[in-house]
Amino acid sequence: MLDTLLPILIFSALALAVIGAVRRIRLWRQGRPARVDLLRGLAAMPRRYLVDLHHVVARDKVMSNTHVATAGGFVAAAVLMILVHGLGLAQGVLGWALLAASAAMFVGSLFVARRRRKPPARLSKGPWMRLPKSLMAFSLSVFLITLPTVGILPTGFGHWLLALALAAVLVWGLGEMFFGMTWGGPMKHAFAGALHLAFHRRPERFGEGNRSTGLKALSLDDPKAPLGVETPSDFTWNQLLGFDACVQCGRCEAMCPAFAAGQPLNPKKLIQDMVVGMAGGSDASYAGSPYPDKPIGEHRGHPHGPIVAREGTALVDAETLWSCTTCRACVEECPMMIEHVDAIVDMRRFLTLERGDTPGKGAEVIDNLIATDNPGGFDPGSRMHWAADLNLPLMRDVGEAEVLLWLGDGVFDMRNQRTLRALVKVLRGAGVDFAVLGNEERDSGDVARRLGDEATFQSLAKRNIATLSQYRFQRIVTCDPHSFHVLKNEYGELDGHYQVSHHSTYIAELYEAGRLHFAPWKGGTVTYHDPCYLGRYNGEYEAPRNVLRALGIEVKEMARSGYRSRCCGGGGGAPITDIPGKQRIPDMRMNDVEETGAELVAVGCPQCTAMLEGVVDATAEVRDIAELVAEALAERPAASGSVRVQQPAAEEVTP
Repeated sequence: MLDTLLPILIFSALALAVIGAVRRIRLWRQGRPARVDLLRGLAAMPRRYLVDLHHVVARDKVMSNTHVATAGGFVAAAVLMILVHGLGLAQGVLGWALLAASAAMFVGSLFVARRRRKPPARLSKGPWMRLPKSLMAFSLSVFLITLPTVGILPTGFGHWLLALALAAVLVWGLGEMFFGMTWGGPMKHAFAGALHLAFHRRPERFGEGNRSTGLKALSLDDPKAPLGVETPSDFTWNQLLGFDACVQCGRCEAMCPAFAAGQPLNPKKLIQDMVVGMAGGSDASYAGSPYPDKPIGEHRGHPHGPIVAREGTALVDAETLWSCTTCRACVEECPMMIEHVDAIVDMRRFLTLERGDTPGKGAEVIDNLIATDNPGGFDPGSRMHWAADLNLPLMRDVGEAEVLLWLGDGVFDMRNQRTLRALVKVLRGAGVDFAVLGNEERDSGDVARRLGDEATFQSLAKRNIATLSQYRFQRIVTCDPHSFHVLKNEYGELDGHYQVSHHSTYIAELYEAGRLHFAPWKGGTVTYHDPCYLGRYNGEYEAPRNVLRALGIEVKEMARSGYRSRCCGGGGGAPITDIPGKQRIPDMRMNDVEETGAELVAVGCPQCTAMLEGVVDATAEVRDIAELVAEALAERPAASGSVRVQQPAAEEVTP
């Protein structure tokens, strides 16, 4: 009886899954067109799934092994079940292979069940709580019905009631694994996730050591191109596909500094809200952590309705989008490699460019950038006043240099001027041939772009590119990771291609080349704070630590460091929009510092310096790496080769 019923059940489930897949694809295709290489993407998908995705999953070894057994067992069992029980191809080893695959899946499901007994707060509950039972139902029923096929049990094994019971369990498993995968349910991420990896909007992310973190440029010359995202259907179709790939594991939630600070943002819920908007409906069925102090069930939307309402509620409140620091902790942790920050900035672009709704001091900062080329509204002619005694060489005078020192808008901040003076001392101590743009330099455009003002960003970028094109230099060096990132990764779309180095990377190179010599470190204990735009955005974690080690410092690492470093709260225009929470992000970071017992926290970013020094009753001093290096400089041996060096008087370079 069961032998007759099995093919009907299997192919019925497959037919329903196909219908669901067509329905799901139609939902994704509501989005705007996006150019993808379909064949190449499909061909690359297995490697992206087995290698790139598992590099992220493997950070939790237990769950990585669980996923290998459960997901790998399911894929193998599903294919083999169709062959063995659907098509009757039980000859040779296929039946035994099916037994092995279903057994592996069952073992994995036991670990999933263990995890779900006391789930961490970040995991979604609701339908996800039935997932272990569904995995067990599928794997165990497939295992049992295969035993007679391989001759372990008689073909007519069991009473017909047992056969019916087994069929019922199999239907449950088939329904969750096949039907639910495409119609909606805990397994939906498997179907959408595989296609998301194949048609990812950033295919350059995949491959060992590859990164892709620069924001995509808007087409400002095309009158038909939307300025940002107003409705779910304004996202590209593969962005909508990416939202559907969310497994609701909550890793993004656990890493988000805004969520931890009690601001109204949870990256996981934001992605689920986009799924709700894509399909239409409300967030009432969401079973995870809400936005802090935002009740579930009050927001709703549809594919062509506004994401943020002018009045009342829609899918998302504007303050949710403005809470993001763009630190990419969510993106870095996401096992499905979803691009949360891209989506947030796309929605900000609409609010800023179309509605002019930038909160806090956002509008003032943008006006300042337009009028004075800097966010503080300072006189552009005063950009070099801080260095009046340093006799810095200007590019317009020398025309060519080994290094172009990009100063950034820290020139208008007295605290950052100390860092810049220290960096100048270091460069001169190493005999580096460098020059600056001086008053020709404009804001890099980073803050304008993160606030959603793509027009102001592109205007600033094109003017900077035009200025840079007049001069010859080998590389740009800057102490600002935000300028470093924009110049290195985002000017390229506007035909600005440069070799750009963060000052910690360049100092490390100078030391390795023997151009810098340091006196022994005589200070106290030191920890290091990884800037988001240097670390997660550009993968530079070792150079700053190498510099500190060269100084004789043994770094006491914080619990959250490296790619899991906690944001200082200064990125993405967050200090400008100033969305309140229950605590301040920099306060949380300085608590991390305090836990190490360090007396000094070394940084490599002017915004991190400003945010961390703004913490009241901090237990550690905040110093930029350039300051530490400048203080430790020892006299270097006479150079054997000729190097063009600016030679100011000693008192002119004292930081």
